[in-house]
Amino acid sequence: MIFGRVLVSVHVDTAKSALFTPEERIEMLRDVCAHLPNVEVISFTGLVVDHARRCGALALVKGLRAVSDFETEFEMALTNRLLEPDIQTVFLLSDAEHAFLRSSRVKELARLGADISHFVPPPVVERVRAKFAAGKA
Repeated sequence: MIFGRVLVSVHVDTAKSALFTPEERIEMLRDVCAHLPNVEVISFTGLVVDHARRCGALALVKGLRAVSDFETEFEMALTNRLLEPDIQTVFLLSDAEHAFLRSSRVKELARLGADISHFVPPPVVERVRAKFAAGKA
């Protein structure tokens, strides 16, 4: 509704240990965003402002759940502005029902066998269940 074109960019960081590989995250995001014709899912390495510049982006969109998110994201936005003054950061608030949600909490619930369908889209539920069923998490 706000932007004509949206790039959902997955940062590839080999130093981090994540539940899903970058390729798996991209595939899930593509599934979840398939109904949105102006959304493209891609990956990148390095600084987000360098990536945004290469893509011709005018803004970085960041989601905020709580005040604690704002402090961290505000610091990053100011740093990014120093690195690339022409790219703005836009903050969007999460829905109240998701304000407490963290990936670590969803993984913990899934590991303990809880229903996570209230927290993540159906394609993600299936992938998370498969990871835990295979003992890969």
